[in-house]
Amino acid sequence: MTRTIKFSTAFALFILFLLPLSYGIGTPGFITANSAFGLSTKANPVGTNLIVDIAKEKNPSVVFVTSKTKIQPAKGNGPFGKFAPPGRGGPFGPPPKPGNGTGTGFIIDHEGHILTNNHVVENADIIKVTLQNEKEYEAQLVGSDPKTDIAVLEVKPETPLPFVEFGSSRKARVGDWVMAIGNPFGLGGSVTAGIISARARNINAGPYDDFIQTDASINRGNSGGPLFNMAGEVIGINTAIFSPTGGSVGIGFSVPSDMAKSVVSQLREFGRTRRGWLGVRIQPVSDEIAESLGLDEAKGALVAGVFDDGPAREAGVEPGDVILKFDGKEVPHVRQLPRIVAETVIGKDIEVEVWRKGKIVNLQVQVGELKEDKVALAKASDSEEKTKTSTVSALGMTLSSITDDLRKRYEVQDGVAGVVVTKVETDSAAAEKGIRPGDVIVEVGQEEVSSPDEVVTKVTAVQDSKRKSVLILLQRAEDLRFVALRL
Repeated sequence: MTRTIKFSTAFALFILFLLPLSYGIGTPGFITANSAFGLSTKANPVGTNLIVDIAKEKNPSVVFVTSKTKIQPAKGNGPFGKFAPPGRGGPFGPPPKPGNGTGTGFIIDHEGHILTNNHVVENADIIKVTLQNEKEYEAQLVGSDPKTDIAVLEVKPETPLPFVEFGSSRKARVGDWVMAIGNPFGLGGSVTAGIISARARNINAGPYDDFIQTDASINRGNSGGPLFNMAGEVIGINTAIFSPTGGSVGIGFSVPSDMAKSVVSQLREFGRTRRGWLGVRIQPVSDEIAESLGLDEAKGALVAGVFDDGPAREAGVEPGDVILKFDGKEVPHVRQLPRIVAETVIGKDIEVEVWRKGKIVNLQVQVGELKEDKVALAKASDSEEKTKTSTVSALGMTLSSITDDLRKRYEVQDGVAGVVVTKVETDSAAAEKGIRPGDVIVEVGQEEVSSPDEVVTKVTAVQDSKRKSVLILLQRAEDLRFVALRL
């Protein structure tokens, strides 16, 4: 053990000696590894003891949050999978005591408003907040948002409380130093430091995933705690960890402050989150779909369906459109669009740029308000034709017009029109994309089809145009999606 310590010390000194050579100390405004950890350097004297100073100044604004419920609901890992909020049970360590939740929060104004994670106080009957000076308050829930895992609490202090300021998470860069303060395992006021490992992480926790990934240690009890930049500003709310053991393995996730600020503002004003709504069902644009649509690259969000009563329908958005820009903001990937729309002011008139049948089209849309019961599906027409069967050898499918018998056999809903798939050849293009008997082809090449012959004609036309794939709109139960099939 002694040898290990000596070797580690020597190795650390060796690395610190190399850092000035490797990272160019002397660059104006550059915070080096040395200065970030409180080691004096000639190049950045203001960085000396930086983390020590931030910890000393910000620690009083970080609080310990406990919640109690009369009946504790069963908690698994839910939508997080292995990316679990620190403090949940399962493979991430022992769960909290029955009826209790624990976590961290931080004060955001003198009046006593506190930000924490929704999962820390979810379904709580009693919420208590303990300050660093051990003074305890009973807190009231102002509002919460499960989709971003954010909750706002309020206490009634006798005197103004110390609070922290938000910084801009958009300005944070991969490699920037960050610091977390929290209550891991109930050990209040614990400080950890690291760097931003990645940005815009999607861990399938919700529809608006845009997490900051950090290697600053985050453990059970850190949930809801602040992630500081080296200016002492909060740029994230520590929310989830990836861990097969229950402890930190150096992969933690924080909700970006720019997203949190908008949510907090609405929770304080309305007690709930009000999000913008476009009224479309979207899917990713793959390389094959991009090629079939004549796009030069796979980007944007492909519209698979449009609400009859939504803003998009009124503005003229159509299934098959690819949304490239929304309110002047680029949509590089389908994941970005829901977040951009959600953050747009309700009632605002904005411009949407779409790719439609080989050219750019600009549309004017008035953003609506998202209702939780909305399901973004377009209704199909209810036309029906006589029975016909054809085999599309280029795609490996046998098709039939929809009959009462086939509608019953494959449970095709009333009102769904198109051509039903009755057979899929093994190792075919259709099988490769997961098409199966019972799927209904609604469109081919962004044009509606009502008979197998129409499908054959349109596929042949695509082949004649020398394109390598054909775009098909499929319906399965209530699910509509576009599929690009190689010819």
